[in-house]
Amino acid sequence: MLSLYTTSAIRFVFLLAPFFVVSMFLVMTHGETLETKRRTAIRACFAATAMGAVLFFAGPLIFSLIGITLDSFRIGAGALLFLTAVSLVNNGTRLHAKGLPNEQRDDIAVVPLAMPIIVGPATIGTILVLGAELPTRLETFIGFLGMATAMLALAIMLILSNWLEDLLGTTGLNILSKISGLILAAMASDIVFTGISNYLA
Repeated sequence: MLSLYTTSAIRFVFLLAPFFVVSMFLVMTHGETLETKRRTAIRACFAATAMGAVLFFAGPLIFSLIGITLDSFRIGAGALLFLTAVSLVNNGTRLHAKGLPNEQRDDIAVVPLAMPIIVGPATIGTILVLGAELPTRLETFIGFLGMATAMLALAIMLILSNWLEDLLGTTGLNILSKISGLILAAMASDIVFTGISNYLA
């Protein structure tokens, strides 16, 4: 179970693309006080965790209602995740997240920070797959703990975003975001190939 927890936490850390999220957070909260940034980071990660929990536990029910198999959804979600990974590597931004920093909102914690920046379309599909492929309730709960741990790590990074910017600089954050994209591409390929092999078996 410890191995499952560790693996889940690591996979979710890369799935959330934290350095990209930090970059977007810094742009969207520019000029805000540290206390305001802290509250925004906590609310955004709390909202993203709540949405992720619903998706993680509701996967089998959703697949049953729609009438599709887990393996066919693996192929679709993996393909979308791969496109997001390519976007991260090429442009330093997630698919469907371009232009969002210029939007002005009274409260950015839920929209667009929690969704679609933290939990975007590709992330939604992958969370559904990762939750649905765990066979027992205990393993599903352990997997959720891994996701919650990754969200907590992201919240800490957002709270410390000014310090990370000073330490790494904009270029450093962009490079780490691109590296995350490469790892996401590998994850996406694994999801797609698993779906294809199971579908054809």
